[in-house]
Amino acid sequence: MPNPTKPLVLVDGSSYLYRAFHALPALTNSKGFPTGAVYGMVNMLKRLILDYQPDYMAVVFDAKGKTFRDDLYKEYKATRQEMPSDLSRQIPPIHEIIKALGLPIIMIEGVEADDVIGTLAERAKATGFSTIISTGDKDLAQLVDEHVTLINTMSNTLYDPVTVKEKFGVPPELMIDYLTLVGDTSDNIPGVPLVGPKTAAKWLIQYGSLDNIVANAEKFTGKTGENLRNSIPNFEFVKSLVRIKLDVEVPLEFKQLAIQAADKTSLISHYKEMEFKTWLNDLLSETKEDNQKNYADYQLILTAEALDHFIEVLQCTAFFAFDVETNQFNNLHADLVGFAFATAPGQGVYIPVGHCYLGAPTQLSKAVVLAQLKPIFENQKIAKIGYNLKYAVEILTNHDIDIRGATHDTMVAAYVLDSTSSTYDIDNLALKYLGWRTTSFIDVAGSGVKQIAFDQVELSAAKTYAAEDADLTLRLHSMLMPRIEQELGLKRIYETIEMPLVPVLAQIEETGVLIDAEKLAEQGRELRTTLDSLETKAYALAGKPFNMNSPKQLQEILFQILKLPVLQKTPTRQPSTADGVLQELAQNYEMPRLIITYRSLSKLISTYINSLPQQIDAKTGRVHTSYHQTGTTTGRLSSSNPNLQNIPIRTVEGRRIRKAFIAAPGYKILSADYSQIELRLMAHISEDPNLLYAFNHDLDIHTATAAEVWDMKLEEVTPEIRRSAKAINFGLIYGMSAFGLTRQLNIDRQSAQDYIDRYFTRYPNVKAYMDNTRLQAKKQGYVETLWGRRLYIPDINASQMMRQKAAERAAINAPLQGSAADIIKLAMIHVNQTLSQDNLDAKIIMQVHDELVFEVAEQDVDRLKIMVQEKMAGVISLKVPLVVATGIGNNWDEASAH
Repeated sequence: MPNPTKPLVLVDGSSYLYRAFHALPALTNSKGFPTGAVYGMVNMLKRLILDYQPDYMAVVFDAKGKTFRDDLYKEYKATRQEMPSDLSRQIPPIHEIIKALGLPIIMIEGVEADDVIGTLAERAKATGFSTIISTGDKDLAQLVDEHVTLINTMSNTLYDPVTVKEKFGVPPELMIDYLTLVGDTSDNIPGVPLVGPKTAAKWLIQYGSLDNIVANAEKFTGKTGENLRNSIPNFEFVKSLVRIKLDVEVPLEFKQLAIQAADKTSLISHYKEMEFKTWLNDLLSETKEDNQKNYADYQLILTAEALDHFIEVLQCTAFFAFDVETNQFNNLHADLVGFAFATAPGQGVYIPVGHCYLGAPTQLSKAVVLAQLKPIFENQKIAKIGYNLKYAVEILTNHDIDIRGATHDTMVAAYVLDSTSSTYDIDNLALKYLGWRTTSFIDVAGSGVKQIAFDQVELSAAKTYAAEDADLTLRLHSMLMPRIEQELGLKRIYETIEMPLVPVLAQIEETGVLIDAEKLAEQGRELRTTLDSLETKAYALAGKPFNMNSPKQLQEILFQILKLPVLQKTPTRQPSTADGVLQELAQNYEMPRLIITYRSLSKLISTYINSLPQQIDAKTGRVHTSYHQTGTTTGRLSSSNPNLQNIPIRTVEGRRIRKAFIAAPGYKILSADYSQIELRLMAHISEDPNLLYAFNHDLDIHTATAAEVWDMKLEEVTPEIRRSAKAINFGLIYGMSAFGLTRQLNIDRQSAQDYIDRYFTRYPNVKAYMDNTRLQAKKQGYVETLWGRRLYIPDINASQMMRQKAAERAAINAPLQGSAADIIKLAMIHVNQTLSQDNLDAKIIMQVHDELVFEVAEQDVDRLKIMVQEKMAGVISLKVPLVVATGIGNNWDEASAH
């Protein structure tokens, strides 16, 4: 029997389609298919089900074709724009997922979703049910009474008779009159000219109804009264448009609105296709026992005979996937615990060599296994597939194994396909591409303080975890590589840049860099003295001591005591003390300048001066950063522990930190840096004649720009004018607007716009490049580097203008920054190859932005310098010279001061 204590839930699907599409960022899956409206719609439905636990529910959409309102009024909704293609493409999967959730979908020709909802709500009353209508459409407020409530799940707003009156100024029973007076611009329904919501509500409360307003129309004076009287003949017609029908023929019995059991198989398929990983994970966890069959053929090798047989299998295969298991993640100190392999989907194998928990079975010796595997790993004819292959390369190198032959990395492949993803861990990749919920490390080793090392994991669990990793690595490779190979640009990026870079990065990480801890300690002592001095000055200005790191106390000092202007507020309506605000205030006030300096020096101390000595490895005496190929959307490398990319170079204190990066005795540091590479790429891509001329004639580009923009001779350009030109040059390749230039140069908005206009007049091809790139990004959702690296711009067609403008700026810069990233990566590969061939006593020890840093024996400095300049400059032939500046010193700062 139906349970009338639970409400009938009716969803205005047509309203939510648009709201979900415009409210969320422009989400896409890895194939570029838009998914934002699907996600928003399904999220809302799941929330309604969770909140109300209904037995009866329906999602109502507008049917295709005209309605009775179109017949009444030809101009009905005539001003509405055509549905965006990115939304219309999402409607079929939305319908399919709603059906898979077990929810009825209703579409009735000749009427709108509102009419169907109104009719069903009336039926529900007759059946003894209350109704919850989920919508963002104000028209449905006319249905609200003691039995019908509206809920807007996107704003979490509930409308009953009381809150409808609070929102619109009139009770629900007057909403039809209210809508008749104000009209509806979105539906192109005319109201009374000059009568807005406040006026309409005021009149209706005063007179009680539209009929009474009409009866007293002569009392209304002025233009508003005239408009009212002129509109009276249209009122009944307008009412027929805004009034929701309550008698639509809906060919369904109430029992047909009952929620059915969800089709989990179908949902898993759809969530996998849309790449809704969290929901997919939840569904798969509910059916995890079904996945156990996936592990049935995973084998554990504990005997010499079994190992011999498996070695024969490996010798006869054209490729295999593998993973190494260790007792910790620090590659310098990790001990091998086991090897996992997969030669075919579902054929996972685990060879343990180092599990040492109490009662662990006897395992093959590490030496025996390594001896048998070494010829396999070093066989050029057998391709090897890994996940995060760099780590495996480092571990095997530590055991005198050099991986040879074609290699593949599924993490890198996933990144090449889609660099906008937030994570590339194998658990998420398996969910995203395979619909597979993995056995995670936490599942077998625990978490937090109770987490055990992998050598303490029992072999039965270790086999499943490790063999599954190898199995999934193989399956992911089979899924990802066909996608890469069908796009020549992506194939080139993967095969000629990203995969050859893996062993280079492994070698750089293994080598590390020497740090002079005492020099850092000395700088730390001096900076702390400077901080004390800054505190003293700040206390004197404030008239009392305060915590300079406390936003709350800074608010009090800056805005209550010193009465500085409030430029921006936090979401809680408090005066903001964010860096951008302080930078602007610092132009006119001393206290913000002191705070900015204090913050920057404090950050240097905590991030580098205190941290770097603690990161010196006891075994090597060096710091070993970790480089990440999948850390940025543009292809740039990122690094951590320490993050070398963020050491300031424009401040004395930052450069002094670089002095602590030193060469070993008998060696030197050599720095090789691409000069103004993004500007040179702009000249090459845009083919602007003035930019090409400047670079091809070795002119100072900022001076040349100043001469062009300000129409003066090169020798007339002052340092101040050159500074402005430099800001324009670098600002525009990052899509800077006149507003941004205003702040950077501290000039008025019109002057900034004049500078930009003059720049584009002198460099018209740069303007053309920017315009064309924006259009290209809007059309296809991505831009590309010179090598074909695909850089997706998810928000390029966002409805929110701020997001769209930010995406346009990113689109302009991405081909330049991405091409620069490709160039420096190719340079690393070419230089590293030549280092081993020429027997130079030198190694790459760091890569930072557009710079390569080497440690080189003193006798090989000159040879290395010539070779590096030649190889780096020869990576690509541009329409302008690719200039490499080199420097040599005893430390990084000395070498970089070229």
